[in-house]
Amino acid sequence: MKSTTSTSEKILDIAQSLVVAGGYNGFSYADISAAIGIRKASIHHHFPTKAELVSALVDRYRQQTGAGLKSLREGISDPSEQLQAYVNFWHSCIGDASLPFCVCAMLASEMQMLPEEVASQVRAHFHGLAEWLASVLQSGAEAGRFRLDNRPEEEAQIVMASVHGAMLSARAFGDPGLFIVIVAPQIARLQAPDRQGNAGQESSTHGR
Repeated sequence: MKSTTSTSEKILDIAQSLVVAGGYNGFSYADISAAIGIRKASIHHHFPTKAELVSALVDRYRQQTGAGLKSLREGISDPSEQLQAYVNFWHSCIGDASLPFCVCAMLASEMQMLPEEVASQVRAHFHGLAEWLASVLQSGAEAGRFRLDNRPEEEAQIVMASVHGAMLSARAFGDPGLFIVIVAPQIARLQAPDRQGNAGQESSTHGR
């Protein structure tokens, strides 16, 4: 059982890197076979179809994301710092190329061509992330940490668009530093007046 689990995880790991690099239609089982050194038949044994493979991948990604966001809420009491930690996570991942692009953001660009079982998982990811961001922003506004110009749900969508758009710009220009340059002003805009100075200091510190 251990070897089966290990092989499945290896397949998912390689599939994730391939999806991040080229999307759903940018890889085949032959690519995974070459990367891991196993026969395509073995991959089909674990994941009979590509749709099942990518659906399992997104499900794993959603679970990891959910656990990460939950840990931020439980480990950091200040909503402003929770939001900054979320941004810092992506800043770090893009900077060291450990996860240069969100798996679901990449798949969302192909949404109309995805099998429904994959598309539904992708939509669920964004719904979950939007709910988390809206909750953080709501809590921050109530605590005087944020000053919101729109409803928390709307501001959450703006933050998501900024983060994922910044990923795209960083990739398009081959400049990981563009991510924080684009996102930092959006985060600073949300800060309550007495927090804006600290927000600027935090952004410049993380940018180094």
